[in-house]
Amino acid sequence: MFRLRWALVVASCSVIAHCAAARAERAALVRAVGCVGLTVSDLDRSVTFYSGVLSFEKAIQVDQRGESLERLQAVSGARTRTARLRLGGECLDLTEYVEPKGRAAPVDSRSNDRWFQHVAIVVSDMDRAYATLRGAGIESVSKGPQRLPDWNPAAAGIRAFYFRDPDRHALEVLQFPAGKGDARWQRRERLFLGIDHTAIVVSDTEASLRFYRDALGLRVAGGSENWGAEQERLNDVDGAHLRITTLRAGSGPGIEFLEYLEPRGGRPFPADERANDLVHWQTTVLTDPAEGARILRAHGSPFVSTGVVRLSDDRLGYRRALLARDPDGHVLQLAGE
Repeated sequence: MFRLRWALVVASCSVIAHCAAARAERAALVRAVGCVGLTVSDLDRSVTFYSGVLSFEKAIQVDQRGESLERLQAVSGARTRTARLRLGGECLDLTEYVEPKGRAAPVDSRSNDRWFQHVAIVVSDMDRAYATLRGAGIESVSKGPQRLPDWNPAAAGIRAFYFRDPDRHALEVLQFPAGKGDARWQRRERLFLGIDHTAIVVSDTEASLRFYRDALGLRVAGGSENWGAEQERLNDVDGAHLRITTLRAGSGPGIEFLEYLEPRGGRPFPADERANDLVHWQTTVLTDPAEGARILRAHGSPFVSTGVVRLSDDRLGYRRALLARDPDGHVLQLAGE
């Protein structure tokens, strides 16, 4: 009996160790969240806006065309110009499709539509940032900067404001009070500090967790439930009541889910969205693309690319990549050597 019990203990330990190793391996699938990409109509105009107004610095510009680009982005005859812009330790990839031109974003896009995505740019002084944006003539989404209420401990004291870039992509500026967010967001030597996260509207947090946490291995880093007048004015959505969940990899900006518990009428992601359309965003995650493809194929996730593509141009920092869609249609670029 003792030997049987010992054998069971050893077997259990082996199973537990195997499961722990499997979880560790899965958790390491995505090493980092990289640059957040968005499609723009006029690259020069967008670079001027992001660098001149928001203090991003242009690191590199890459002009691309050819079969590997077409296979990766699933756009026939694609010819692109991409500028990589950096702010602090994070980056944006702005891509103009010289050919073929895509569609403009719907003029009535709302913050609860499921194609909504933004990046949250941390500022050291919200009042100065708001004055800078107003001076640049930006289009507001929010009804002025909002301070999230003290009754919500996860978000209390955070100040935020939504606005639009020249192509009407939504952006957020965010100021953390002392004791919230990464310590580097308390620095004061410059106004615009970096990107804390990219936020996406999701229809079902649990389904999104199965994709980002269980399949890709990102970890849940925080969450809250937000509602009230401040949230309505921030999102410009009457009756806004959100479940917010933030996930992170080993480094890079977070990926934040915005599930609208109310109102539930946000429109679904366009089924025919393509990479040259101006609603297109793609978030790069650094991983082994082939292993990522295997896991996402088992997960049933749709691919945009025709399999893992070996790129003819690696100046953006990776040699192989694959585009896949999450449960709501948002695009991830799995990129690596």
